Amino acid sequence: MSKYDEMITVVPRATIFNNEAYQFNGFKSIQDEETKYIYETIKQYEVKRRGDMEEDPSYKQLISYCILENENNEVLVYERLSGGGEGRLHGLSSIGVGGHMNDVPNATNVEEVINENAKRELEEEVGLNEEAVTNLELIGFINDDENDVGKVHIGLVFKLNVTKSSVSAIETDTLKIDWISKNDLSNDKNYETWSGLIIEGLYKRGV
Repeated sequence: MSKYDEMITVVPRATIFNNEAYQFNGFKSIQDEETKYIYETIKQYEVKRRGDMEEDPSYKQLISYCILENENNEVLVYERLSGGGEGRLHGLSSIGVGGHMNDVPNATNVEEVINENAKRELEEEVGLNEEAVTNLELIGFINDDENDVGKVHIGLVFKLNVTKSSVSAIETDTLKIDWISKNDLSNDKNYETWSGLIIEGLYKRGV
């Protein structure tokens, strides 16, 4: 099946941003009142064909975006290689492991939907099993409407503490991974937009 035929979860832009009243660019903590509203709208997700959504900014595609920190106070940084699925992001570095979210038919609530999708991506991309992701924590949202990729996506940002030895690039043709100290994270790398915004909004203020 083509990636464009994948059925993904989306929320109408007018719904998720309360008719633009809560629109933002950058990282917003889950503790913010506007962010809590945005989180509640996720329950109203719809399932649509990815190919139709990629060019339709009236919907926001839900993306899991998980930051991994290890016991040495380091953050996982990876580069998307040419074998990866999203051509617009090839050659860029990222601190978020994740991807599109699919429906979870047997889920009893939206928390199950977003957590199951995040866990699936972590297993597929960096080999983390169920036991390794028990402390997965949703910490906020990332949004950037100033570029073509960002206009049609919104990221649910998770944080996960892991042991360094438990993480590896499963598909070495799509990812090249490295670990960088929190104190050394900076925008001098060729980061994708979301990662640059999270580094500025999260790590530069010492959260």
